[in-house]
Amino acid sequence: MGKFFAGIVLSFLVIFLAHIIFLIINAYLWATEGLESLSQQRDFVETVYFSVVLKWLILVDIIWIIFALGSALKRKKYKTEPQYYLSHNPIKDQRIAVIIPTFNEANNVEKVVKDYIMQSNVKYVFVIDNNSTDKTPDIAEKCGAIVIRKKINKGLADSCIIGFNEVLKTDANIVVLTECDGTYNGYDITKMVPYLDNCDMVVGTRIIQVLTEKGNQNGMFNTWGNFFIGKLVQLKYFSLLHMGVTSFTDVGCSHRCIRREGLEKMIEQIRIDHQKKTDSDGWMFLPYLNLRSIDSELKTVEIPITFNKRSGISKSGSDRKSKGFKLGLRIIWLVLMS
Repeated sequence: MGKFFAGIVLSFLVIFLAHIIFLIINAYLWATEGLESLSQQRDFVETVYFSVVLKWLILVDIIWIIFALGSALKRKKYKTEPQYYLSHNPIKDQRIAVIIPTFNEANNVEKVVKDYIMQSNVKYVFVIDNNSTDKTPDIAEKCGAIVIRKKINKGLADSCIIGFNEVLKTDANIVVLTECDGTYNGYDITKMVPYLDNCDMVVGTRIIQVLTEKGNQNGMFNTWGNFFIGKLVQLKYFSLLHMGVTSFTDVGCSHRCIRREGLEKMIEQIRIDHQKKTDSDGWMFLPYLNLRSIDSELKTVEIPITFNKRSGISKSGSDRKSKGFKLGLRIIWLVLMS
């Protein structure tokens, strides 16, 4: 499916670029030769109309549209089996395990750990420390967290997977993934967990302005970039009947809740994919997890959550436009080819 979807999207981009180049060239010719052609009684519009290049562009457009429509019709009932519709499976005796990856978060870790420990039904808080050079793991332990100290910084994805493995050793039936930068609020668990009665994974979205703190790290570039990639994911899993089995507006949000059985269903493939080392720094893990959940036949729902200003410096550097742009291109390629 990855190569097929990539072919459709990339061919569209090539055709779109060809049209733009054609328009620019003809606009330039009109600006330089348009008046002259009029004085010599030659119809510039007629010249463009009979252009061989234009005819080829129109032919390619028609072929692409026919192919795209045919593909859409074939996907009319994509993922429309009964298991992809409403179900109600309440989680009784909720036991929540929270995973907090950390790296040099001594100024934030106490507040974050205590915030999650105090939430209802939270039984375990795991801090997966990425070989911090400050007192982050010591502070976390004093606050009551279970700390896993890594000897080597292997990135975010590695920390999340270690956290998943540790949680699956416990009796927790709900897994929460969050960050240690103070951008998320523990109380959002109370709005996310109820959705697990109807699905396998609940992902937050940070694009609702009234739920975000002014001056947060998601500027215009990040917001629209995440939204665009989210819709690209939705297009990948498009079905003509319901516009797709899922809907995303924020692929970079790490705050999420997962049913234990949902995590168990996809953890082995997550481990296998991680061993391929295609994501060296781990910053593509969050959109990857969204894709993996769908490919593992899980039901995933996105809901609005609150979002605060970050305390400290962003580890991913995505708040810098150049690095954010490069990361965005990597994620787009992941969506196209996975």
